[in-house]
Amino acid sequence: MKKKVRSRRDSNDRDTMRADYDFSRAVRGVTHARYAAGSNIVVIDPEVLDVFPDGKTVNEALRALAPVLRGQRKRRSA
Repeated sequence: MKKKVRSRRDSNDRDTMRADYDFSRAVRGVTHARYAAGSNIVVIDPEVLDVFPDGKTVNEALRALAPVLRGQRKRRSA
C-alpha cells in the first residue's frame, strides 16, 4: 500500500495579504520600465559597512576609483 502524500503548507507560504487591499484594477508591470531606468541596487557585504555606511560614501569611493578603472580599460584595449 502506498503512503498518501500530504501537502503541508510551510509557515512562509501562508497568505499574509490583508483583506482591505484591493488589486482588482491593478495593471501588472505598469511602472516596471520607470523603476528599472532609475535604480541600480547593490548589496554591500556586512564586512565593509563600517567603511560605507550609506549610499553617499559608496558613490564617493566609486567616483574616486572610476578614473583608475577607466585608465586600465583604455590601456588594455590599445
